[in-house]
Amino acid sequence: MPRGQQQEPPAAAANKSNRKDPPLIQCADLILPWLTPRELANISTTCKTLSEISKSITLRRTLDASRFLENHPIPFLNPNNQHPYAYFLYTPSQLLPSQSPLRQPWGSQLDRDSLGRHRGSSACKLNEPGEVLRGCDSGPATPRRGTVESGKGVGGCDCDCEGCEEGGTGWEFLGLEEMGIMTECGPGCGCGLECSNRLSQRGVSVKLNIVRDGKKGWGLFADQMICQGQFICEYAGELLTTEEARKQQQIYDELASGGQFSSALLVVREHLPSGKACLRINIDATRTGNVARFINHSCDGGNLATVLVRHTGSLLPHLCFFASRNIKEGEELTFSYGDIRVRSKGLQCFCGSSCCFGTLPSENT
Repeated sequence: MPRGQQQEPPAAAANKSNRKDPPLIQCADLILPWLTPRELANISTTCKTLSEISKSITLRRTLDASRFLENHPIPFLNPNNQHPYAYFLYTPSQLLPSQSPLRQPWGSQLDRDSLGRHRGSSACKLNEPGEVLRGCDSGPATPRRGTVESGKGVGGCDCDCEGCEEGGTGWEFLGLEEMGIMTECGPGCGCGLECSNRLSQRGVSVKLNIVRDGKKGWGLFADQMICQGQFICEYAGELLTTEEARKQQQIYDELASGGQFSSALLVVREHLPSGKACLRINIDATRTGNVARFINHSCDGGNLATVLVRHTGSLLPHLCFFASRNIKEGEELTFSYGDIRVRSKGLQCFCGSSCCFGTLPSENT
């Protein structure tokens, strides 16, 4: 023991170790992650201890927007510490509003202990016999139909569903003017997620960052090289009826008029073979969604292609994004929201492309 330092009496040390924090402090790491940013800010002003815990939760939230529900952590990168992250509820896939949680824990110490234990593996794998080609660092790949060997489905799958028997996943890359169509096994066919005919159901497949850039706001950026044809993610959110979507859009338009709000309601139309009708799908990721809600519009079409993916046994398709060309590390991921602009005073576009129209696509919902 250093000279001049007195040893604490055993009784005092025992009393100190047995001293317990108030119940709220003890349970803070279980309770505070359920709070919204405003609630977290309010409670942080009550005492120093809660302030420190709130700061730790905020930091952990910036480390992964996906709450460890994806294959890789997806961090927020923002030089403006005033808004270190965007708050929303996370879902890896589309869901009904009734299935959307009212609250969701985010930023607990337990989450931090889970770092490095995400559900997936590397975004690029070697193509096994019969497996659909995916992009990898060895060079660009073009999506094409898989092949069948020895009567088994793609990748040696024992599933009896039609998709595997016919050769598994297949979609034709139609460019940005048209939407590709792809069919996969569904949960009811008996395939596990490792089946190569369930590529889009494994969650986000590449490393990404969410970056805030001035007036443009948040955007999704590649944190690795992404090759042409590689699956990125699906557009996940709440599935709304057309009536619900129109009502929500009116609310969002009023909020956006103040300049401090950005919605993530996407309307997708699938034209039926007859050409006389189309299936309308309304996916609202404003409150509940995944990282695709941060993909911005680009007037030049962007670097992502949209593909409607149907799962066996599912009524509605899923909107998925694939790389339409090679994407460099650090490059922003973008796609075209559409070509129609019916509103005279549409929202300003900040895509910065040489063919920018100045306003975002809009239509009468």
